[in-house]
Amino acid sequence: MEIIISSNTAKPIYEQITSQVKAMIMNGELKTGDAIPSMRGLAKSLHVSVITVQKAYEDLQRDGFIETTVGRGSFVAAQNKDFILEEQQKKIEEHLMLATDIARMNGIKLEKLQDLLAIFYTEEES
Repeated sequence: MEIIISSNTAKPIYEQITSQVKAMIMNGELKTGDAIPSMRGLAKSLHVSVITVQKAYEDLQRDGFIETTVGRGSFVAAQNKDFILEEQQKKIEEHLMLATDIARMNGIKLEKLQDLLAIFYTEEES
């Protein structure tokens, strides 16, 4: 499992870990039942605090992506991809609603908002 941490982003390290593990599960790179590294092992390989990895694993477990068993470790959870996609879509809708409200309050036209969304969607993550 390869995770790349960027120091050139405002996104916290635990969120970078969480989003990359979620992406690996969603695209099938990690499958149900696959073991994921121990918190200590991942922290050591990424040169980050165990507490940072612990926060990421807690978020992954809360969101149903992994299951952790004391003494056995953490594994990719069996999940319903449709449910997960629906949850992610809800988050997107909340952010879009906020962006829309801000745009309306500041007189930004729909076309400008659409242009910005197209730029952000096609822009590669740094």
